[in-house]
Amino acid sequence: MENIDRETLRALADEGNETALDRLADLADATGDLAELSELLDEGSMRAGFLLTRRAVSAGDLRELQRISDAGYDDAGRELDRMLKTTADEGNRESDRPR
Repeated sequence: MENIDRETLRALADEGNETALDRLADLADATGDLAELSELLDEGSMRAGFLLTRRAVSAGDLRELQRISDAGYDDAGRELDRMLKTTADEGNRESDRPR
């Protein structure tokens, strides 16, 4: 497969090509460019949302999950809820222990 340059992908994405937008997100993720991933999410890239969510979950970054969710990626909100419930459940177990 021919290697497509970033400028071509950007031009295609700007014309509404979602696959090009996803490919840009993959490239940004591969280089660790979180700023570009965030911009792509703001442009509506669900792939960027997925990649940012995966990073935020790995880092345990609840605030970032909230930001991603607010930007329109619903799975980030679900992950945030899951992590908050897990934290609450762990806290409840500790408070149930005799002292």
